[in-house]
Amino acid sequence: MFKGEYSHSVDSKGRIIMPAKFRDALGDSFVVTKGLDGCLFVYTGAAATSVDQLGSIFLTTTVSPAVATVVCMIFTWLKYGKPDVSMCLNASLAGLVAITAPCDVTNAAGAMVIGGVSGLLVVFGVWLLDYKLHIDDPVGAVAVHCINGIWGTIAVGLFATASAPGYSIENRYGEQLTGLFYGGGVRLLGLQCLGVLTVAAFAGVCIAITFLIIKAIFGLRVKAEDEIMGLDQSEHGLASAYADFAMTNAINSMGSGLEFTAIPEDAVPIDEAVPVELRTPDPSVTSASDVPITKITIIAKQSRFDVLNDAMSKIGIMGMTVTNVLGCGVQRGRTATYRGVPMEMNLLPKIKVEIVVSKVSPRLVIDTAKRALYTGHAGDGKIFVYNVENVVRVSSGAEGFDALQDY
Repeated sequence: MFKGEYSHSVDSKGRIIMPAKFRDALGDSFVVTKGLDGCLFVYTGAAATSVDQLGSIFLTTTVSPAVATVVCMIFTWLKYGKPDVSMCLNASLAGLVAITAPCDVTNAAGAMVIGGVSGLLVVFGVWLLDYKLHIDDPVGAVAVHCINGIWGTIAVGLFATASAPGYSIENRYGEQLTGLFYGGGVRLLGLQCLGVLTVAAFAGVCIAITFLIIKAIFGLRVKAEDEIMGLDQSEHGLASAYADFAMTNAINSMGSGLEFTAIPEDAVPIDEAVPVELRTPDPSVTSASDVPITKITIIAKQSRFDVLNDAMSKIGIMGMTVTNVLGCGVQRGRTATYRGVPMEMNLLPKIKVEIVVSKVSPRLVIDTAKRALYTGHAGDGKIFVYNVENVVRVSSGAEGFDALQDY
């Protein structure tokens, strides 16, 4: 299990804020959609006993996701003021999931209704999990596969029609059963609902036992530091899934309440783990400010940003510039393999935090940062201290001490 997303990625109306790598998600969703579409064509089509039945299966399997996508697009457009592309892609998958069970027993009209409901259910499901239940489901898998899988199973009891080619749903007495909306009553619908409850109970018991075993042996959660750093690095030795071919973007939400790390018994001294370097100014340059201004640059592990940010807030530091950087010091990176090829991982992902102070004591900032970053290991971070000649606020023209004050 991983750290949730709810402090920053859901707005007050329950809308999911778009991730930075949306284009990647868009492409991945298309690949998944087409792959699942092809698999379902093969999987469901393989059960066909005639060309007519095969054609009917292909028709319903195409119509349902198409309608789901359009319905989701219109609904999100009306609700949010613009169509939600990522939600529409999930709706396409949801339509495929929902039509899997009834694909050979319904017709095009039934497939349209099933797909339309799927397009609405996927929006409701994402909103329910993310905004109400606060269950971390970054890709909306529960809304797509669980909720719409249940809907598709129940839909058999509603839209099964004897007009579908090769229709063969019968009870144990050989009596043909059809859906509620095609004059079959509630018998088939009841059987489908019983099936949903049976599968849910079986899966619930099995997965509960499995999770209890995993919890007893390994634990269900990784360490808080690994949640922030990402398992690519802690478990697989990669700074990112792209093995340093792309800059990572791992500056996390502020104020998560991450506690200070317990210091190990063999810890290195704090001055060695977080060294401070004073960069002296050019003595020939005269400062334009009558109040000393100091710039403090902190290079640290990404996983310590929340602790550092909380510590800075407590001493009155309200402004900082944070940048993702790559680099290495005494750690010298790490050796890892990428797709079976050994690689020298010389650059490690870090954050660079830049703070300029005049009212707050630089020594207080330095000491606070050292305590926040210190874990007892070499490479906890490094702090650089610079004297600043002058600061100019562009909006007002204020300089020096006045430019740093928030009036």
